[in-house]
Amino acid sequence: MTTHTPQPERRGRGLTVADAMDPCDYQIADDNTVDQADDILRGAGIEYLLVRGHDGRCEGLVTRTGLHPFLTRSWYTERTAISATAHQRGPFTWPTMGLALAAIAMRVKHLAVWPVVDEDGYILGVLTADRATVLLTTPPG
Repeated sequence: MTTHTPQPERRGRGLTVADAMDPCDYQIADDNTVDQADDILRGAGIEYLLVRGHDGRCEGLVTRTGLHPFLTRSWYTERTAISATAHQRGPFTWPTMGLALAAIAMRVKHLAVWPVVDEDGYILGVLTADRATVLLTTPPG
């Protein structure tokens, strides 16, 4: 009798979001102002910030593009809280989700970055479309 040893899945199948997620070093509270977010984005040279609620859970993601309408009027930036802006909100991905499925969801939703949260909604990191694509298209080696 011949037995077959299961082969590892090919081309990214079997990978999860946890295999591809990156830490997110930059976060902002949802009650901070647009002006404060803009200062962080410019100072750090980054394109997005994860938004935390008052309880520390992920509320979404804000980008420079999303802040642009508020930045055109200086008095708005000083008084407008991040929570009042149109920014990417949930649902978010979780670390156990299949990477191929997450990549499809990101394409459908037109997301370049997707927050990764635990079962309680706390931020674990981010999944970028670029990183997911690289991992899914790299042959096993």
